[in-house]
Amino acid sequence: MCRMCYFVLGVVGSCGGYFTQWSGEFASPQYPSNYPNYAHCSWRIQSPGTKIISLTFTFKEQLVEGSPPCRHDAIQVYDGPSTSYPLLGKLCGSQLKEFRSSRNQLTVVFSSDSSVSGRGFRAHCSLPSNLGKISHVNCSSGNMTIVIQRSYLSSLGFSWQDLYLDDHHCMPSSVGYDVSFSFPLNMCGTNKEISNGHVVYTNNVRAAHSQSGEITRQTQYFLLHVSCHMERDTTVGNLYQAQEVANSTITGVGRFNATMRFYLSSSFSYPVLESPYVVQLNQYVYVQVQLTRQDSSLDVFLDSCVASPNHDFQTRNYDLLRNGCVRDRTVYVYTNGLRPYARFRFQAFKFLRTHAYVFLRCKVVVCANNDYNSRCRRGCQYRRKRAIDSVLHTRAVTLGPITLQGQRSNF
Repeated sequence: MCRMCYFVLGVVGSCGGYFTQWSGEFASPQYPSNYPNYAHCSWRIQSPGTKIISLTFTFKEQLVEGSPPCRHDAIQVYDGPSTSYPLLGKLCGSQLKEFRSSRNQLTVVFSSDSSVSGRGFRAHCSLPSNLGKISHVNCSSGNMTIVIQRSYLSSLGFSWQDLYLDDHHCMPSSVGYDVSFSFPLNMCGTNKEISNGHVVYTNNVRAAHSQSGEITRQTQYFLLHVSCHMERDTTVGNLYQAQEVANSTITGVGRFNATMRFYLSSSFSYPVLESPYVVQLNQYVYVQVQLTRQDSSLDVFLDSCVASPNHDFQTRNYDLLRNGCVRDRTVYVYTNGLRPYARFRFQAFKFLRTHAYVFLRCKVVVCANNDYNSRCRRGCQYRRKRAIDSVLHTRAVTLGPITLQGQRSNF
């Protein structure tokens, strides 16, 4: 069920206006009387915040003169604040029609010619509350998953087999009531942009069919814009529905995943496969942290790393790195904040004499490598500033345990 939301549109039946509030409606000039000849009216509608707009037209009696393609009198709806934005549709006759924007603004233009007029139209808006049930996207640092209801596609006259991504070779699967695409972020024609310190991955779900069933640029067309915004928060999703048949946008907010591993030497060529990792006292321990799916446009920075004999890190933590600064004399940093991975070494230490195991935990920061003012580029900061850092994501990764050679314990 839709929650109704009317804009303040001034006097019903006036010719045009600019509206930003939640109550009211608008109509053709002189409504419910016949509209005049040579009318040209423009309404710009903006919803509060980022809410999309769903605009529905209703008609009475003689309605708007003409029939598609509307060469005489017509209502035109544009997906944005002016007529330079994409045309969502052109309306005349007695069509009951709903339009949905892909942003928080719409422009409506009504024009009439020199002869024959009708009773015109009345329009109001609503905010669909069931969009999240139609389709959604899940984002992770490695994959994008798009899910669309089969019943929704059927209501538009499409089969799930009509769908494809920007790379036509990437096809969906159908399980139960849903159709889904699941693919790595670097495949299927996915585009990546770094904007204002944020990494955004975009793709499009498309479908089109003609009367012959071939994919063409004619007749009905389905277009679903999909994007994953990689942020510092956990995964959430938003859905924005647009255009008359199906021109929509779904947006997911994802998180980067990082892994931390021990290596056998400073070449970082051979990872340690055993667990727990058995070492000798004062042996060098080599550590690398990287994104689960490496991306050369991103940098990884270790803001802090601590060692603890407790896997919950609640007590007896020992600093190796703090605010990007070395806090233990045995720590040597190979690289930190300048590459898609960070590397350092330290010596196995006194904890191992009194405790069976030692665990590591590092706070990882991910930044765009073209942001020269990011936290990654600023490196060691002994006194932490309160300014907002240019950071894509932060999270903690844990590794271990390490145990001393010759020790035995039932961990």
